Amino acid sequence: MKKTPVFLDSLVTDMLRLRAICPFSWRVFQFRPISCEPLIIQMNKCTDEEQIFDFIERNKAILSEKQVGCAFDMLWKLQKQKTSLLKNVEDVRDHPQFLTLHNLATNKFKLMNDDTLVNVLHITQQFAGESHDPLVEALVTEAWRRLERFDIKLLSEFSSCLADQHLYFSPLMGKIADIVHRNLETTQDLSSLSVLMVNISSLISRHFQQQLVNKTELLFDTTDSSEVNVATRITRFLRNIKYCYQPLLEKCNNVFLSNVDQLDLDSISKILRLYKFLQFNSFEFIMMAKKKLTEMIPLCNHPASFVKLFVTLGPIAGPEEKKQLKSTLLLMSEDLTGEQALAVLRAMEDMESRNSHLIKRVTSVLHKHLDSYKPLELLKITQALTFLHFQRKEFSAKLRELLLSYLKISFIPTEVSFLVYAISLLPSPHLDEVGISRIEAVLPQCDLNNLSSFATSVLRWIQCDHMYLDSITGKQLKLLQKLDHYGRQRLQHSNSLDLLWEELKYVRGNTFPESLLEETIATLQHFVDEINYINVVEIASFISNTDYLSTLLLDRIASVAVQQIEKIHPFTILAIILPFSTLNYDPPQRDEFFGTCVQHLNSYLGILDPLMLVYLGFSLATLQYFPEDLLKSIFNIEFLSRLDSQLESIGVMNGAQQQIYKMLAEVLGGINCVKASVLTPYYHTVDFECILDKRKKPLPYGSHNTALGQLPEMPWEPNTEIVGSRLPPGAERIALEFLDSKSFCRNIPHMKGKFAMKKRHLEILGYRVIQISQFEWNSMALSTKDARMDYLRERIFGEVKS
Repeated sequence: MKKTPVFLDSLVTDMLRLRAICPFSWRVFQFRPISCEPLIIQMNKCTDEEQIFDFIERNKAILSEKQVGCAFDMLWKLQKQKTSLLKNVEDVRDHPQFLTLHNLATNKFKLMNDDTLVNVLHITQQFAGESHDPLVEALVTEAWRRLERFDIKLLSEFSSCLADQHLYFSPLMGKIADIVHRNLETTQDLSSLSVLMVNISSLISRHFQQQLVNKTELLFDTTDSSEVNVATRITRFLRNIKYCYQPLLEKCNNVFLSNVDQLDLDSISKILRLYKFLQFNSFEFIMMAKKKLTEMIPLCNHPASFVKLFVTLGPIAGPEEKKQLKSTLLLMSEDLTGEQALAVLRAMEDMESRNSHLIKRVTSVLHKHLDSYKPLELLKITQALTFLHFQRKEFSAKLRELLLSYLKISFIPTEVSFLVYAISLLPSPHLDEVGISRIEAVLPQCDLNNLSSFATSVLRWIQCDHMYLDSITGKQLKLLQKLDHYGRQRLQHSNSLDLLWEELKYVRGNTFPESLLEETIATLQHFVDEINYINVVEIASFISNTDYLSTLLLDRIASVAVQQIEKIHPFTILAIILPFSTLNYDPPQRDEFFGTCVQHLNSYLGILDPLMLVYLGFSLATLQYFPEDLLKSIFNIEFLSRLDSQLESIGVMNGAQQQIYKMLAEVLGGINCVKASVLTPYYHTVDFECILDKRKKPLPYGSHNTALGQLPEMPWEPNTEIVGSRLPPGAERIALEFLDSKSFCRNIPHMKGKFAMKKRHLEILGYRVIQISQFEWNSMALSTKDARMDYLRERIFGEVKS
């Protein structure tokens, strides 16, 4: 047999291969247009969803990955052009041709370029009905595979897709954070960086946080950063990392003030919430927001928009605006949802508004929806109603029942702590054995903030719930001992100030248990050398709130301020000075410390928030330090015109003061010889006042004596027999002040600054000041009425009973 040449065998093989693939090749190339551009042009001419779906149905067999991406893009653009009431996401998602488009994307996503891939992911998430869409999972996985080649803009868009799925703590978000960290030095796109900062903020270190802040500040100065959205995201980032960094906040604030026309109700509401959380004060922004929001009152006629306006404007509104807001809300109150009712209640708490009609309407809505609220929302309801003095047995019983039911199934320490705290605010704050065992179960996992919260709640039970004391006091005391044990354990395991501060910064110093406070101060003293310009403001604020006098810590704060003042922002000077003023303490380098602080602030006095400037002047006055430039800034017409309002506080007598009042009446010879709650010139309030003639005999007042716990309309009104401030020759005016525990430092009987200053001021006004401390009044030596009467006679008349 003749052999076939080798080249013919090869030719036949090639022909057979060609024949095998030929039908597919013809199917692909015969019907696919030479260019995909005409199909995209056709798609771009569609004006509604039905036209796009018709297009998909006609061309589904030949659509490329690029055209699939374009179809998704067109559908989402049409949604964005509609108002919230006209959007029809569900109708689009349920359309049969959307499923076709969905399947096409599933088959073609690996062919998509990076931009199309991320864009389709974003749009699919907006339309997704299922919690776990297979296409979304596939797109995320493919994007993860390509992650290293994404530029910063695409990386920011992909991070937002992950944030929409609440994947803030995922390994993938961690990978994005690592890429940002590696490329931070060369990054110049502040808009994209601000998106990434918000999305990765939950899992980055404190050092990386500071690097991002420094980079943002640099880009703010070197690029066009006038976008409101960019400034808002930067402020959100600072909120997320709980860092009130004044220089950056001021830059953002200037962007907001320069773009007022772009700010609507939603953006103003968001900015004010961020400012409130960060405790950042901008007088100019509040005035602008107040004006703009007031103009919206007649325009908001729907409950949803009006509630948002009420919540945003209410706390900063004037009396007339508040009245208008409340009256309008009363008309809408029956249409409120549970979420809106809660928002209104919290706003009323911020406004300190105890409008009984509105509270009644709002609580009736709350009661209907009470079963649907989450634990944290129940805490907010309890706090607000406690503050607003609302009491209704049926409501409180239902609230308590819900809180206890959540407590029995909760195992997260923070959640357990605020559930217990909420229960402690209710009329019957006791816990049964199940509740106490739930607390004990989470104690090993608790941080100092949780432990402090538990201790506050337990102490409230012991003090308030007298009905159950006999049966559970022992268990409560054992629980306090355990809280103390775990608190000391956490403090002793702290090996750096940074780690310790991560827990302490959430603790309210004024509610910190005494036993833990002493140990905490000792731990802070151990790390005293780690206090620097970065943390000095936070440490100073914490000490101010504790009322605990530690000369070692205060001396270090003063030293840091003197040595590193250029690295400290001027607007934080008040926080640094405050503990010295509050605790009435002069550091060794007193004049240098105060002088350095004031000098650093001098060039900013003209733009400082008016209330902050007043508080600064007050704090320095308590320390008997009166800088000339500061006084000139306060006492001039321009500044006073900026001072929007004046705070006034009216005190109510406590039990000890009422007791002293009655005894003084006996000692002085009658109720008409003593005045209570006297308002003096310069608006100091004196607990009790009496006048002795030159023979040390009490002089009676007129018939219009001030009632117990009330203030006269004007200081030293001519409503007594002794007209005005003029006294008979040789007579003296005596001020008696009762000093409770809040007048002194918590660890030693050292009088706090404002009470020492008040004594100096009253003496300048001509008073002889008698200060009666709680420690002396409640001592064993004054345990009987006769002993106390003799004590008052001695202090007033100089009589000593033989």
